[in-house]
Parts: sequence; C-alpha cells; structure tokens
Amino acid sequence: MSTAADATGPPWRRIHRRTVLVTALVTAGVAVGAAVPAVAGLSGRLGYPAAIGWALAGAALLIGCATAGDYVRWRRTRYRVGGERVELHTGLLLVERRSLARERIRSVDLTAHPLQRILGLVTVRIGTGDQTGGESTLELDPVARAEGERLRRDLLDRAAQGTHRDGELARFDLRWIRYAPVSFVAPMLGGAAAGGVLQISDWVGAQGEVIDWVADRFRDTPLVWAIVVLVLTALVSGVVGALGLWVEMWWNYRLEREPGGTLRVRRGLLTSRSLSVEERRLRGVDLVEPLGVRLTGAARLDAITTGLAKDEEAQGTDHNTLLPAAARPFVDAIAAEVLREPLAPTGAPLTPHPPAARARRLRRALTAALAPVLVLTVLGALLTPVLLWIALGCAVVGLPLSVALALDAYRSLGHTLSGGYLVTRSGTVRRSTAALQRPGVIGWTVRQSCFQRRAGLLSVTATTAAGGGAYTARDTDASEGLAFASEAVPGLLEPFLVRD
Repeated sequence: MSTAADATGPPWRRIHRRTVLVTALVTAGVAVGAAVPAVAGLSGRLGYPAAIGWALAGAALLIGCATAGDYVRWRRTRYRVGGERVELHTGLLLVERRSLARERIRSVDLTAHPLQRILGLVTVRIGTGDQTGGESTLELDPVARAEGERLRRDLLDRAAQGTHRDGELARFDLRWIRYAPVSFVAPMLGGAAAGGVLQISDWVGAQGEVIDWVADRFRDTPLVWAIVVLVLTALVSGVVGALGLWVEMWWNYRLEREPGGTLRVRRGLLTSRSLSVEERRLRGVDLVEPLGVRLTGAARLDAITTGLAKDEEAQGTDHNTLLPAAARPFVDAIAAEVLREPLAPTGAPLTPHPPAARARRLRRALTAALAPVLVLTVLGALLTPVLLWIALGCAVVGLPLSVALALDAYRSLGHTLSGGYLVTRSGTVRRSTAALQRPGVIGWTVRQSCFQRRAGLLSVTATTAAGGGAYTARDTDASEGLAFASEAVPGLLEPFLVRD
C-alpha cells in the first residue's frame, strides 16, 4: 500500500538482489560445518549412506528456508534518500517504516565481509549518534559498493573548513605491527587458545588424552619449569594471534580528510571497514597509551566526537580509533592535523598534582597488595604451611609491583589549558590524555570525599555530549582544580564558587 508521500517523493530503491546469494552461500557453509559432526554421530546407528542422506536433506532444508526468507526480505525492503529525510521500509507480517532527518545524520559507515567484497557489496549503516539503540540507525544490507560510496558522499557532504591539508593524512605502515604483541590482547588470546584446546577436546571426548599427552611430555621436568614452558607456549600463541588480528584489522589503513570536511578511516584485510567523522562534530582527541604500548614509546589516537554509534554491534570494536598504535611523535603530529592546530594540545606541558595525590595511590596500592597476603597468612597459620609460602611469594611479587604502579599512576596525573582545549591525563595500565574543546563542555561535576577533603584534594569532571561523556582531572589541589574548571569555561562554574 502506497501513500501520496510515497508517490511525490524521490524514487524508491531496493537493496541489492545478490543478498539472496550471500545468504545461500553463508547458510551452506554453516550447513556443511554442522553436517560433518552429524554424519559422524549418526553413522554408528544408521550407517554412512543413511547418515549422509539425512545430513544432505537437513542441509537442503536449512539452505532453502534461509534463502526463501532472505528473498522475501529483499522483495519487501526499499529505501530512498530525499532532501529532508532518509527512509527505510521493510517487513512482511510486521511492516516497519523508519526515517531519519538528514540534518541529524552524523555517520555513514561501510563494512563488507569477504563474501560481500567478492560480490562487490557493502553494508551501509547510517547513524545519528543518539544513545537509543537501533532507533538511531538505519542499515542497508547490502547495496552495491558504488551505491554505498554515493550515499556516504551525499549524506555527509559539508562545506570545507580551515586551512590544513586535505587528502591523505596517514597511511598503513608495516612497522606499526611491532606494537601488536605488547598489547593486552596477546596474553588474552594465549589464554583463550589454551581454553579452546581443552574445550574442543572435551567436545570430541578426548580431553583426558590431551591432558595425559601434555603430562607425559613433562613427566621428568620440575613443576616450576613445566609451568614456565606452558605459560611461554600460551604467550607465543597469543603473540601470533595478536599479529594476525592486527593485520586483519589494520591492513590497507588510510586516514583521509575529504573536501567536504569529513575525516574518513578505511581499513581491513578480510572485512573492509569505512568510518566517517564529520569535523563539525569533532570535539577533540584522546591519546591512549596502554602500559605495554607506552613502554615502547607509542600511543593510539581516538576521536572525541558526537555522532559515533554506540549500539550493541559497535561494542568491542575500535569504532572511534583514528590511528592505531604508532610512535608518539607521529601520533601528536596526526592529532594536530586532525584538530587543525599548529601543535597538538595532547603534547602541552601539564600541571602536576600535589604529593597528597601520590600518598592516596600508595595507600590504595599497599592495601590491595597486603590484603591477600594477610588472608593467606592467617589461613596458613590455621591450616597448612604451604599457604604461608604462597603468602610470601605474593608479598615478594605484589608489593614492589603495586608500589611501582602507584608511583606511575601519580606521575601520569596532570591537567592544563592549551588554547581552545582543556587537557586531562590519568591512568597507568591504560593512560589516557584527552584534549577536549572548551566550548564542548556542557557542565562540571566536582567530587570531594572525606579523605580528599582532609588531604586538600578534589576531582573535577567535565561533562560533554561527545566521546565518553566525562573527562576528569583526578585528585587536583582543591583551589587549583576549581580555578582550572572556572577558567576553562568562564561563567559555567562561577555561580557556585566562593572566593576568598
């Protein structure tokens, strides 16, 4: 059923008909993966010919149903881009009609998994950046790559601004791969690999044999050395996995400024990704330095911007990363280019925080390190001396490490005003230096616990509609922190200040 508005507006378009082929091929792959263990399980009772027949029948039914369902979706899905709105109609039994005002559109992202790339297709996600889940995003899955590029250019076309260069700002550098193994991804992947081996062996009923095989390899090896070898093996597996993951995510990376005032990030080896950020929505940058990456003199650059979707599909991805981990001077140079500034505000000298902030971090670190030691000591005295030795090991390793991290956390603290930006820095395991445009601050939150009050400290948080929503200068001197907030955005905090 059509309406008068449907007839008078721009023409309706369909998503690409090859979506049916994509669904058929993907479902066929799933069916083959499920058929192999099914045949193995049924062959003992029915024999191989009957098991293969049932598996083929099930696969055909699965592929047919999925293909028919996607054919109906293709027939019932249409979209159009008008002068004021982008509209999407879809559904058979439950018809869904949605539209987004073009003035509210903040991002148009293109993604394509390997099969879509082979067939020349992309998935287009049009978002407003509102925190309302799927209601703020339209997804066209899939359209032709040329159509996706046309939509991206059309919906994000803006007047150019500033004097900094357009075109390519940064491109893929294979030397950046050396920072992949020093991230926290490597040990996580190593642990996941070990768990995966045990899980898969349990599925096929061979977990006991795997454990016995490993035990036989280390039968004559001291327990400590066996643990060291197993941990190193897991770490090596994690390093290999981290390298492969990095290559898949960042191969063919490009950071470009387009003439219409849009920053565009393109990357991906198997699955291609395209992220577009309007510069008029950019509120600053966040220079992120995980501990391992920071020790090698590198950092990552994230965008602080309104309009990047934060729905469930974007969680866990680098959806706001403008530059992967690279050498710190190069990251500062790219930050300056992105912000159209002569020098990056993330490199400005910071105001140090008072020694009381260091004392607070040392106390917390010592408490966290000594609590398990005391528990193990008490249990060891009551139960077994083995726990006493474990407590000693925890104290020898945990106390120096906690003190070192606490001192590093204190050295990382800082804040300043640099031109039109306020800059805050904090963190040790993940140090973050955020440069936020001062006009982008919409409010201040001042927190002072009873312990901070006794030490003459407080924390001031700048709230904004962009990025993480809040950026905090932690444990500043009470007078210095309030003066910093008052000067950053004149008049915003002034009604609540009492000056001596």
